[in-house]
Amino acid sequence: MPLILHLSADYPDAIQPAKTRVIASLVDGTAGDFTHRVISLNRSGGAHGWLRPGAVEKVADDGRIASWRYAAPSRGVALATAMRRVADTILAELKARGEPVAAIHAHKLSVEALAAQRLAQRLGVPFLVTLQGNTDQKIITARPDLARRYRRIWHEAATVIAFAPWIARWCEARFGARATPVVDLPCIPASETVIAPRATPPRVGSAFHLMHWRNKNVATLAHAVAALQPAHPEVALEVAGGGDAGSEAAVDAALRPAGAQARRIGALDPASLQQWMNGCTAFALPSRRESFGLVFIEALLAGCPIVYPRGAAIDGYFDDCPFALAADARDPASIARALDLLITENGPRKQALAEWQQNGGTLPFRRDTILARYRDTLNGVLHGIYDFGTERA
Repeated sequence: MPLILHLSADYPDAIQPAKTRVIASLVDGTAGDFTHRVISLNRSGGAHGWLRPGAVEKVADDGRIASWRYAAPSRGVALATAMRRVADTILAELKARGEPVAAIHAHKLSVEALAAQRLAQRLGVPFLVTLQGNTDQKIITARPDLARRYRRIWHEAATVIAFAPWIARWCEARFGARATPVVDLPCIPASETVIAPRATPPRVGSAFHLMHWRNKNVATLAHAVAALQPAHPEVALEVAGGGDAGSEAAVDAALRPAGAQARRIGALDPASLQQWMNGCTAFALPSRRESFGLVFIEALLAGCPIVYPRGAAIDGYFDDCPFALAADARDPASIARALDLLITENGPRKQALAEWQQNGGTLPFRRDTILARYRDTLNGVLHGIYDFGTERA
């Protein structure tokens, strides 16, 4: 089977086993079609990061996943230098192991793709890039000095995958349209159970790990719910999610504008979370930054209409859907307007959601569909003809 080399800073490994399994799900789900090897990267700062950016410590390697630390300062300082040295370390290891790589998958444009482009040029193989909205947008914006390099990667990559359409649109506006379309590939949900919508009392739900309360913008949501209360006096706000004592206290303080009808309900297991969502009038999570936000898909599968942040998360997948409304995450009034529509017109909007569930709307977000699309994408890269130009990295 062809060997796909993955470069990822977001892969569960021996150094940080609790990382998200979004990328691991794709790798595991296509293990019968390709041989996958993952170089899992973990940045290490301190003085060493400044003195020797890109120096690698090989912590563990089970043959499939190599867990590496690489030295680099924070905030993207010396990023290109660090990734160049990481690429050279990978190249030396590949030569020593005699592994014939068929393609390289970099799991962020802003970081890992800097190494993948260099490797691909030296090995003469294609590379593909995933866009992760939150981190990619933040780093690309912060490093205008690397704009030309990012533009070259954007156009030279055999394929670009996006978690959601909004980040592809953002990159197209910045770097120009690619010769081939960007592949939209949602994240695989933890549960695929579909629950039909039902009538509920006016209750707004939100869910996140409480340690992320600032980014999840819970205070702005509380102000939005407070603005609803004159027209909807019975509206309640419930926040699901676990955290330490400090984050619990911070969320409690952030909820105060919504009064006594706002409360935390603690962490819920996946099945209980979906049942709770099914009992909500609407689910809202106006994150300041969000690459995808699986919880929005889980809410729709659970029969609950959603309010999501415009220009982030799942934006682009549900244009013109009456049960999924975008709002300006910085503006409580914008969030309140969206919630008011979902509360006032809850019956017809939940009916539209039920029809979406029944008529195949969930299919693009199913595990089998996502894995098939990823499999087809990799095969397209392997069997395509690409011009990588001269060596420029």
